[in-house]
Amino acid sequence: MNETKDKRKLQLVTLDDMDNFRADILAAIKDMLAFAKGPPVKRWVKAAEARKLIGVSPGKLQVIRDSGLLSFTKIGGNIYYDKDDLIKLFEENKVQRRK
Repeated sequence: MNETKDKRKLQLVTLDDMDNFRADILAAIKDMLAFAKGPPVKRWVKAAEARKLIGVSPGKLQVIRDSGLLSFTKIGGNIYYDKDDLIKLFEENKVQRRK
């Protein structure tokens, strides 16, 4: 077994070896960071999810959309809403009551 250890001590590490090692380490770090962040956040939601987020009926969502208060994207027969626009709608229309 000492002979194996001695052979390992005599091996040279080349610059290519170091570059490969660095690339492997960086790839492993990127994988860990991606895993730690969790799944990507969806920006666009369909009407059903938008209704759940803001707590309105299908008819009320259509009234809000038709009034121009809420922008949307229509692709085929599906209507999509930007989550940021849904939040912004409520923030901009928040009413503070005075006592």
